[in-house]
Amino acid sequence: MNLSLVIPCYNEAKNLPLLLPRCAELTAAVSGAEVILVDNGSCDETPEVLAELLSQFPGCRSVRVEVNQGYGFGILSGLAAATGDILSWTHADMQTNPSDVAKGFALFAEAPQPENLFVKGRRYGRPLADVIFTHGMSLFETLLLSHALFDINAQPTMFHRAFFKTWQRPPHDFSLDLFAYYSAKRAGLALRRFPVQFGARAHGASHWNVNWRGKLKFIRRTLDYSFRLRRELSNL
Repeated sequence: MNLSLVIPCYNEAKNLPLLLPRCAELTAAVSGAEVILVDNGSCDETPEVLAELLSQFPGCRSVRVEVNQGYGFGILSGLAAATGDILSWTHADMQTNPSDVAKGFALFAEAPQPENLFVKGRRYGRPLADVIFTHGMSLFETLLLSHALFDINAQPTMFHRAFFKTWQRPPHDFSLDLFAYYSAKRAGLALRRFPVQFGARAHGASHWNVNWRGKLKFIRRTLDYSFRLRRELSNL
């Protein structure tokens, strides 16, 4: 089995010199692994930094989304370009380490039926307020969608290509994490999780987790999508 890791990068020029050496740790640890950094319509120096640095990191390449159409769209663009049997994604903000994906890949390597496995990280080391927020959202989604869903936005997210081929109408925003997790639960995939340290953001700021106003906006969008997801998938 081969591994592909997708990392959406939106205006991450300052993080890339820190991120790429960690990606190299993954490609060194997992033979044949590839890392696809998606320049997700960045308007900073991300394209120039990628052009300058990528040649120094075998196994790492990039794809460009000309106009940003959302976090999920960037990930889906990377997945479409991926060649691995095991597909995965994580974030570029340095709060989690791309080399963590090697631990998740080991779970697939030892599984008798890797196509029936869904793997996610389980975050620790987060601020208490964020933990409380996550527990609240997890409880709501669990009750609404009738499947146990915890720490939905934890990274990395990992699954077999066979599962990816079953996706229909995946969302283009941050709801992609919920879509993948819930779809895996509905499909009866075995869930495995492993602890992932969640650290401070190296550069830049969250696109939503900046204050309670941002959280409320995120909640409204998530609620809208959650009800739509329940309706859509119940009709499949």
